[in-house]
Amino acid sequence: MLADADLHIHSRYSKAVSKSMTIPNLASHARFKGLKLVGTGDILNSMWERELLESTEKVDEGTYERNGIRFLLTAEVEDNRRVHHVLIFPSIETVREIREVLKAHSPDIETEGRPHINLSAAEIADMVNEMGVLIGPAHAFTPWTSLYKEYNNLKEAYNGAKIHFLELGLSADSEMADMIKAHHRLTYLSNSDAHSPMPHRLGREFNRFEVEEPTFEEIRKAILKRGGRRIVLNAGLDPRLGKYHLTACSRCYAKYSPREARVFNWKCPKCGGRIKKGVRDRILELADTDERPKDRPPYIRLAPLAEIISMVIGKGVETKAVKRVWELFLREFGSEIGVLVDVPVEALAKINEDVAKAVWAYRTGSLIVIPGGGGKYGEIRLPDEIRGAEISELETLEVEVVEEEYRPSQTTLLEFIK
Repeated sequence: MLADADLHIHSRYSKAVSKSMTIPNLASHARFKGLKLVGTGDILNSMWERELLESTEKVDEGTYERNGIRFLLTAEVEDNRRVHHVLIFPSIETVREIREVLKAHSPDIETEGRPHINLSAAEIADMVNEMGVLIGPAHAFTPWTSLYKEYNNLKEAYNGAKIHFLELGLSADSEMADMIKAHHRLTYLSNSDAHSPMPHRLGREFNRFEVEEPTFEEIRKAILKRGGRRIVLNAGLDPRLGKYHLTACSRCYAKYSPREARVFNWKCPKCGGRIKKGVRDRILELADTDERPKDRPPYIRLAPLAEIISMVIGKGVETKAVKRVWELFLREFGSEIGVLVDVPVEALAKINEDVAKAVWAYRTGSLIVIPGGGGKYGEIRLPDEIRGAEISELETLEVEVVEEEYRPSQTTLLEFIK
């Protein structure tokens, strides 16, 4: 079976997270989204563990269910250099055992959803490996709290300790990550890191697993590429839309080349704010190959359906007008992921032709994208040729997208390396 999964979220016990992040709300919105499996996030927090156990039925040692939605035991932790790591646990007993061990190394494991651990990345990896926990770097390329913020390679961070996956984050895709050869052996996870259960947050990035059943053991096999289980699709934001894709000022969002940023000593000459190195430029610094592993699944760039509708009708993403159109699509096709990835464009056009055109433009990479940077998300626009075309003309339409700003493509990235 195919199961769409978002394995990195947060609970209401983490800072800056919506109070509506509860198990019932997550199960409800995951169904709308089309997810079959959701990571619990924050499971090392004992209060969140209690809410999970009170709100779900146990499927097996590492999997719980509510209203047809499976929950996998996951958490994010911060190490002694403020690098974040995603953990996937085989059982609640393992969660409790690790929690007890970490109490001696964490000032906030009892109060915070995303605890700080006074151990190195390598020490955390060694510890959880002994207990059968899967581990990998969270949002590996972002300029805050990430592996490549602090280190230049995996070995520096983990000192040879085993990791099982790498999480791409919102500002990178698998093509970009594969420009570093050491990643080729790893499975990539594309997760939302959602702080809200709303469908434009939950599942905005997801993984499509081919498994016999959505359980911890089956997901473990897929991540480790064993027994025919595997990830067949990574889906997520166009990395250009990520908040940290380009090098930019974190106060006024003015964009700079790395050379300019160095000349200005990473201080914005326009407002005095701090210039943050973009994910694209960081990857280019580290890139050492133009090859890709043959077993890498495709990566589909998409956006939450509400954001696409918002772009088309010119209303805010949380307005009633956008919600009405969103509900029409959900009533007809069952889930947001189905609309974004699987339903034929001709069928979508029967609900709203302009939204169908925008979905087609996403699927074919025909959108105008103004890249994000410095902490500000990028923007999308629909080319006039697509707006004016009939649905029947789309497949033969030749769209020349002229970007307002530099548009990184894989070819351009490789030209930079060479």
